[in-house]
Amino acid sequence: MNETAQEFLTRCFAPGDTIALLLRNESTAKTQQRIVPLERALAPRYRGWLAHENHYGANIYVSANPLLAGSRKRTKDCIASIRHLYIDIDVNGEARLAALRASELVPKPNVIVSTSAGKYQVLWRVEDFDFYTQEMTLKLLAMAFHGDISCTDCNRVLRIPGFKNCKYDPAQLVTVEYLSDATYQPDDFHLYVLREACMIPPTPQQPIRRDMQTNSEHDWAWVSRELAHGKDAVNLTLELASHRSDKPNPTYYAQRTVDIASARLWLMEGTSIADVIAMLESRRQPELPAALCSARAREIAATAQRMIARNKVA
Repeated sequence: MNETAQEFLTRCFAPGDTIALLLRNESTAKTQQRIVPLERALAPRYRGWLAHENHYGANIYVSANPLLAGSRKRTKDCIASIRHLYIDIDVNGEARLAALRASELVPKPNVIVSTSAGKYQVLWRVEDFDFYTQEMTLKLLAMAFHGDISCTDCNRVLRIPGFKNCKYDPAQLVTVEYLSDATYQPDDFHLYVLREACMIPPTPQQPIRRDMQTNSEHDWAWVSRELAHGKDAVNLTLELASHRSDKPNPTYYAQRTVDIASARLWLMEGTSIADVIAMLESRRQPELPAALCSARAREIAATAQRMIARNKVA
């Protein structure tokens, strides 16, 4: 293991941490996993073995989060604590990375790993995240910045800079850029879905329990009906917010409910998802910062699209 890899592991993990190292050789279909204390992974003999395996075609990965001492597997149950948030950017990498760097939705990343030309892994060092909040935030990051939505598990592995990415011929060196030494908390990530309505209101097609219908279900049915009859969305948002002062953020709740219902209606009428996003952005531009407005519009359009697909399956 060279100095680049050693510095990366030392920055990402603390003395005494247990980490998982994954070695995967594409040409031989051989996979090895070693769960070891950080100090053992940094020992000269162990570093030499990893370098040897990488030279002969094994890709080298490390768990994004430390494991419980004594773990023998890298399952979710074995994760000791949440140490990192991360996003994989594999398509249109330069543009999407630039958008992430400029965004007000997230703090400055700690680390950007270039896994190959135009492909990146972005990491934030965090604390005070539980497992649910971490995985939900990972999904929102992938949604907001067009990352790989499948790479959102707490037991995810990351490429280690300083080794070669052997998926390519010739193999490409994995490089790293350090941007910050900060440690972030959940409130530093302004992905609005964390604040209030992670709850998606049920669609009118879903069976409603008449004896247990919630206020939010009433709101959803009413908003959908009013939009279908042509009521102005901005006025509808103001009216809903005034009725739901019990919510921690009535304006946010009303905006999200009206916008999801609008997006669903437009998609069902045959509007393309690109046009739906553009209409949502246009609606909220006077109220929201540009980066937040764009990310919110994309997420809401995708949510509405999934709701329609679920109803078709049902």
